[in-house]
Amino acid sequence: MIIAPSLLAADYGRLMSETLRIKRSRAEWVHLDIMDGHFVPNISFGPGFAKRLRPLTTQLFDVHLMCSKPTVLLEPFVKAGADRLTVHVELEDQISGLLWKIRSMDKKVGLAVNPPTPIAAAKPFLDQIDLLLIMTVNPGFGGQSFMEEMIPKIQQAREWRAESSLSYHIEVDGGIDFDTAPECARAGADAFVSGTGLLKHRNLPRAVSKMRRLVNDAARVTDSDRPTRGRKLAARKAG
Repeated sequence: MIIAPSLLAADYGRLMSETLRIKRSRAEWVHLDIMDGHFVPNISFGPGFAKRLRPLTTQLFDVHLMCSKPTVLLEPFVKAGADRLTVHVELEDQISGLLWKIRSMDKKVGLAVNPPTPIAAAKPFLDQIDLLLIMTVNPGFGGQSFMEEMIPKIQQAREWRAESSLSYHIEVDGGIDFDTAPECARAGADAFVSGTGLLKHRNLPRAVSKMRRLVNDAARVTDSDRPTRGRKLAARKAG
């Protein structure tokens, strides 16, 4: 299970100290939400900020490009130190080229799906990605409430991953806190982006540790229940 605090919820005047705080928390990833004011109705920060923050930590930089034209940002973010670049399936005809370009730069590849978009839109690309990001709020602003209706998308992503013997991470982002993260873990998520849900805590290491424990416990319960549920399903089909 991977915990990824999001700098979107940080104090923009203290991004360097917030990055160091995330480093000390021992979270696995640092999540950077990049917004262009067009694909989503907000603007965040660009590759220059990532470049300044990169020397502060060795944690993976998980860069989420909420942008209409991410092609122009791929190389600048790679040079700034991004480890993974995630683009949106809503870009449709651009997707194949974007995934290929990211892979050609020897970086991890992510694909994101917004709440109104059917999860089926991502299925043709699942064998080309390292991570599937399921947005659990409408992107553009931090601090939104978790959308329960996204849980079936997580479950479907997990089923497809198992059926095709793939290994992509299932990441969730939006309203992720101590209550919703375990719910997503039970559905099949294994990477959890949390901005306000984590950074609001003064003791961030303790908060990260608590979230990791909660999602691990939830996943263990789900795993132990799968054979039972499988037997019940088989019995229903046989009947």
